[in-house]
Amino acid sequence: MAFTFFFRDQQVLEQVVEHSLPNLVGRAHARIWDAGAATGQEPYTLSIMFAERMGHFAFNNLRIDATDVESSGQFAQIVAAGVYPQEELSRLPPGIQAKYFLPNETPGHLALIEEIRSRVTFQRHDLLSLEEIGHGYSVVLCKNVLLHFQAPERVAVLRMFHRALAPGGLLATERTQEMPRELDPLFEKVIPDAPLFRKLEEVRCGS
Repeated sequence: MAFTFFFRDQQVLEQVVEHSLPNLVGRAHARIWDAGAATGQEPYTLSIMFAERMGHFAFNNLRIDATDVESSGQFAQIVAAGVYPQEELSRLPPGIQAKYFLPNETPGHLALIEEIRSRVTFQRHDLLSLEEIGHGYSVVLCKNVLLHFQAPERVAVLRMFHRALAPGGLLATERTQEMPRELDPLFEKVIPDAPLFRKLEEVRCGS
């Protein structure tokens, strides 16, 4: 299970929100896949960030499918409840804690409000199964996971994400990973200084 915290890689997440928002607003079903969600801080961060930028009606149409290979014990308990130790929230931007977290019966812990938790669903998924959990996603995030895979595995997983994305959908990866050259026909970089890519339609030669 990866080490993570709320608003980790905030600049990248802000770019994801900025570049995906025009495509999400107005959709009856706006879908995001966060792969490798650990104990839920990243998908819940996304939920907060979209809540800050979307109107109430558009936000209610948002669904974030969060997956991780871990699905039991501490993982399941934490992500289902949305309850986190207060010291873990020290990096939150000003005003976010008071707006989106409530006191919890567990001393020293705070709970996310229902509006944020209800936009996120969790399930177990092994990326190396190479089976996408769905199709038509406007955004797929996979950060701090691909670096643990061998090069051929990374290529295969990225191809899976391409299949899962809607036309023109966005893929966000970790900063340490370059897009493999053999996948140049499948993705184009959105901005030079961020690991954010847009899906291209694969051109097949021959009949």
